[in-house]
Amino acid sequence: MNRTLDSAGRQPGLPQDGAPLPHTASTAPFEPYATEAMTPEQERVYLASQTRLMWWKFRRHKLAVISGVVILTIYAMVIIAEFLAPYHYTTRNTDFIRAPRQEVHLFHEGSFIGPFVYPYAQRINMENLKREYDVDRTQPQRLRFFCRGEPYEFWRLVPGNLHLVCPAEGGTLFLLGTDRLGRDMLSRILYGGRISLSIGLMGVAVSFVLGIIIGGIAGYYGGKVDLVVQRVIEIVQSLPHIPLWLALASIMPPSWSPLLVYFGITVILGLMDWTGLARAVRSKLLSLREEDYVVAAQLMGAKPARIIGLHLVPGFMSHLIASATITIPKTILGETALSFLGLGLRPPITSWGVMLNEAQNVNVVALYPWLLYPVVPVILIILAFNFLGDGLRDAADPYR
Repeated sequence: MNRTLDSAGRQPGLPQDGAPLPHTASTAPFEPYATEAMTPEQERVYLASQTRLMWWKFRRHKLAVISGVVILTIYAMVIIAEFLAPYHYTTRNTDFIRAPRQEVHLFHEGSFIGPFVYPYAQRINMENLKREYDVDRTQPQRLRFFCRGEPYEFWRLVPGNLHLVCPAEGGTLFLLGTDRLGRDMLSRILYGGRISLSIGLMGVAVSFVLGIIIGGIAGYYGGKVDLVVQRVIEIVQSLPHIPLWLALASIMPPSWSPLLVYFGITVILGLMDWTGLARAVRSKLLSLREEDYVVAAQLMGAKPARIIGLHLVPGFMSHLIASATITIPKTILGETALSFLGLGLRPPITSWGVMLNEAQNVNVVALYPWLLYPVVPVILIILAFNFLGDGLRDAADPYR
């Protein structure tokens, strides 16, 4: 190759002897989070954490957001059931057995007098011996708000008597009617939701503990341990759930207190739903146990329980949360089904399933359809949890 040299025999463009070589390194301070050729929106996404990315994607799922608001509202209502319910769930109004719901009105004879209800006048139909209620439209009974009513113990800890709404002095307020003992249906639904919804959470807690421990052991150790665990899971999954629920529930002695029955049903429901989660945890751990950070933890002497609990499980916690929202409605339905069949919770404990147990007779449902009102919150909470689970499942992979 021919090269052009100057008079001194050097190639043009090269530095002279002893001169420093040119370089292109920047002398500006190094900024690790500095980005080039990115818009502010791109930089915001690039620097966002995984939790923030999940939240952004979850917000775009409108149905899941609405379902989350509905679930939070229902749980908030059952937490303060004593304040919202006009009566205690055991209060009996013997003069109003299976009374229909009272409608709230605002205008009486063309005049606005505020929220009120018309009282009922009970009579016995001698032809069919059925209680019938006539509406007395001459005496409106104004409702009272933030009033003093029946005394209660908030969560059996703090005594009080403040209610959101109360009937008029000497009047009644049955917004959803009464049952066969004259107990207010609305108050019983609010109190019963506390039991049904808490069983869903506690049942999922039991299944999560079993699923994470058993699935974590199978996925971390593998080999013969994994083989034995998989066979046990297949045996449990092959058992029909409803007959097994009935068999386990019937084992509980009738002499048990309502509290023991409550915890027994919770354990039964939790024991039936851990297999799917265990397999999910096992598959995740099989793919993560060979990662460099796991090997480093092993070389530093970390025990398997610490590696599983602190290093492996948090890596897919978002998927576990999404699985929980799908498992909770199954547990609620299980409690409702057992109580509906008379093998779950028993009075005096009140749950949605216990209330629906009174609506087994077709004749009763035909004559008193308001006894089926407890099925409405069951359907609502099941749909809300399913939609919320779909949104969380999609948001768990924010890069998809």
